[in-house]
Amino acid sequence: MNPVIPAHNGDPDAAKDLLYPWSDHPASGQLRPVADGVGWIRMPLPFALDHVNLWLLDDGDAAVAVDTGYGLDEVRAHWNAILAANARPLSRVVVTHCHPDHLGLAAWLAARDGARVCMTQGEFLGGHALWHQLPGYCVADMVEQFRAHGLDAARLDALAARGNAYRRGVPALPTRYRRLFDGDRLQIGAHQWQVIVGYGHAPEHASLYCASLGILISGDMLLPRISTNVSVLAATPDDDPLGRFLASLRRIGELPEQTLVLPSHGRPFRGIRARVAQLLAHHRDRCNELLAACSTPRSAGELLGTLFPRELDTHQVMFAMGEAIAHLNHLAVQGALSRQVDGDGVIRFARNA
Repeated sequence: MNPVIPAHNGDPDAAKDLLYPWSDHPASGQLRPVADGVGWIRMPLPFALDHVNLWLLDDGDAAVAVDTGYGLDEVRAHWNAILAANARPLSRVVVTHCHPDHLGLAAWLAARDGARVCMTQGEFLGGHALWHQLPGYCVADMVEQFRAHGLDAARLDALAARGNAYRRGVPALPTRYRRLFDGDRLQIGAHQWQVIVGYGHAPEHASLYCASLGILISGDMLLPRISTNVSVLAATPDDDPLGRFLASLRRIGELPEQTLVLPSHGRPFRGIRARVAQLLAHHRDRCNELLAACSTPRSAGELLGTLFPRELDTHQVMFAMGEAIAHLNHLAVQGALSRQVDGDGVIRFARNA
């Protein structure tokens, strides 16, 4: 299960070839204009990754929120202050994807002004599956998946003890929504925004592109300094989310180079094609590291230190395991690795000749 924020990995070369129009970020709960009718809001998160960027778009006599923040009283208070100062009700709440820092307060914000929630079906249903702990999306199934992939008992026990962390960030879920599809065009105020659906990080992640403004609200699909988590869920154990994520990145990379990217974490930047190229190289390097390590059969649990050579807390272990399995599955789909179940019941991968 991948119930909370992405496990991002530091990329020391990420600043290369990228241009940052702003040298700092707004204070928590403050609204900073970044383009005609587009405001940047930075909200706190209770994790090492301590912030999420949200966006407020002018919609005539109303406003549209893009993503909502984690379900904290502090975030609610910031929203109340921002919307009171803006003096316009919300007409719509657009959710890029179902992770708690994005979906967390959607039901609350929508109810506040009678706004409509807009999101893809995959994210709506994915959020409900995680919230209700359905089979394949529950903590117990995640722990068993990681056990099969060789994670040690102490870390498994720590993950089980956390319980359903998803509900802590998403106190309530929307029960109705307007379904978004890839290619949809949303008229928001004077500007039209195209929905670009991406895969791998979440079921059907929706980014928004405005050609007239030259802006991409990228959500978690494209971040300037850290790489988005790509994990395999227990519900789809043989899935190749990394392959779909890389294909989605290449599609985003076809947008104009001068596009201003508004990411969910980090500062807005220009250099979209350079950043896509960096991330493609990053995942290629990871795959090569795993190929070298799998000269003898190895499990995802045994390979955590190869991909993440640092101390990981329990929250990070969850994402690290999901990502390790994703890279191993991707190499198996490509025919570079073979998957086997040994006598101890652990799934291991070995390099093909």
